[in-house]
Order: sequence, then C-alpha cells, then structure tokens
Amino acid sequence: MEVVDLADLALPMLDERHHSAELRYEHEHTRRWSGSVSSADAFVLVMPEYNVGFTAPLKNALDYLYHEWNHKAVGFVSYGMTSAGMRAVEMLKPVLISLKMAPVHSAVSIPLRQRLDADAVLHPDQVMADAAEQMLIELHEVTKALAPLQAASRAVAGVAS
Repeated sequence: MEVVDLADLALPMLDERHHSAELRYEHEHTRRWSGSVSSADAFVLVMPEYNVGFTAPLKNALDYLYHEWNHKAVGFVSYGMTSAGMRAVEMLKPVLISLKMAPVHSAVSIPLRQRLDADAVLHPDQVMADAAEQMLIELHEVTKALAPLQAASRAVAGVAS
C-alpha cells in the first residue's frame, strides 16, 4: 500500500503538451506520477467537499493520466460539513467512469460537524468503521474482477505494471 498526499506530490497545473492518452510525457513529475498510479491495483480517495464539489488538485491529478487509471477500482472516504462530502463524491464519479475506473458503492462519509470536537480532533464511530470495512471488501472484490482487464489494458497501452 502506498499513500500519496497530493500536497506532497505538488503537481503543477497540467503542463503536458500532449493528451494523456498518448503516453508522451515530457516532465519527470508526470513520469513519477504515472509510475505510482500504474503500480496500484486500486485506490481509496480521501477527499473533502468544498462549495458542493471536489477540489481542483484532485481533478488535476486525475487529468495528468489516462491509461494508468483504466480498469481500477476506487473507493471513497469523504468529509465535509453539511453532506459529509457525498456531493463531491457524486460529482467526481462521472470523471472516474470516463477514465474507465470502477467506483465501489460502499464509502466512508464523515460529517465534520458531528465528528470533530472543539480541538478539531476526529472521533470516528462504529458506523464509520463498518462502512470502511465494507468499502474495503468491495474494493478487493472489484479489483479481483478487474485484474484481467487491467492486464489487457496495460499490454495494449504499453504501461508498466
């Protein structure tokens, strides 16, 4: 398992001249990002909701690549004030589907108003723990089912695994 924080990744706003589907990466940061995404079998996106949507850094990170995302399962841990991030997740799903990803149904949604104390410390509950367990089970099942498609996609695109 690899954890990637987009703040640490520090991708500039998309600066490749060629469409990501062409796999003609000019910049080392793109090649490193491609290698990281290519080596993963599935993803869990931990994401906030701001102004009823997902963030620009997340969209930017997705836009850098295409083939590397194909046929991979994706789960969600979202957080926000009113909707616990669920609106952002729903807005992001069409983007992920266009990248040929497979969002799983179960997700962890964290309502910050109810789960943070006065010191901004998160207090998870059993509902969140159960949701995380179910999401990981689904992620594992979908990843196994997609494995042949991932292998075929990598072979066709010439993407390293």
